[in-house]
Amino acid sequence: MDTVIVQLPDTGGGPAEPRLLRMGPDDSADFGRGAPGRPVAIPLPDQGVSRRAGELTAASDYWRLSNFSRSATYVVENLEGAGEHLKVAPGRLGAPVPFEFSRVVLPSLGGGCHFKVFAPQHAYLDRAVGGPPGEHTVSPFALDATAKYFLVLVALCEPRLRGTSAAVPGVGDVVERLRTGPGDPGPTRSAVNYHIDYLAETKLRLRTDGRDGGPAGPGAGAGPLRKREELVGLALRFDLVREEHLALLPPRRARRPAGTG
Repeated sequence: MDTVIVQLPDTGGGPAEPRLLRMGPDDSADFGRGAPGRPVAIPLPDQGVSRRAGELTAASDYWRLSNFSRSATYVVENLEGAGEHLKVAPGRLGAPVPFEFSRVVLPSLGGGCHFKVFAPQHAYLDRAVGGPPGEHTVSPFALDATAKYFLVLVALCEPRLRGTSAAVPGVGDVVERLRTGPGDPGPTRSAVNYHIDYLAETKLRLRTDGRDGGPAGPGAGAGPLRKREELVGLALRFDLVREEHLALLPPRRARRPAGTG
């Protein structure tokens, strides 16, 4: 099971799709410029970055960052937060990172030297407390109700939860639904598509054989409409999205009558 996914930086001339490094518990990956005959798992081709600048290690539901530099501090940004970040000082080993969506930023000559790390298997407390001793239960669907991908999922499920329509919203509908007011453009279409793919392939792990609810394989091969329908079907079948989650969406804005300015 992948507990950490690293989106490798674009070094130019590579494939259009982002390259991913998938890691399981206790797997490690070093990053930096690398040296002749000694490449690193996460290459950062900037002269201001050490040849072996650091290392990240996957744990059960988070990851740790080691800074091998003698002088440079690294910053880990929470991509779901409002400026939330942590600093990893020079020489610090095994600093735990609690964020689900992170960007590791290193000082560099060219600027913008960074890579992204996703920890999709974050664990959350089961509603049922107690139980027999032994190995703890891992939730098959580790969803964070404060994350933007969850808000996208709620918007997709809203019509069926309200009983107003059986049709699943399109990407443009989701963009419009998540606008908070006239001056807010809402998320971009590419951002919504990204969150849908993340839900389908990583969080809910849609099957490609027509059955849902299991980790047999990602549903990336499904068409966009089918993918959204399968996400909604799975989320509602297992009560992953419920009526109380509708309160997370922005208030509905009144539609202007036709012909008004």
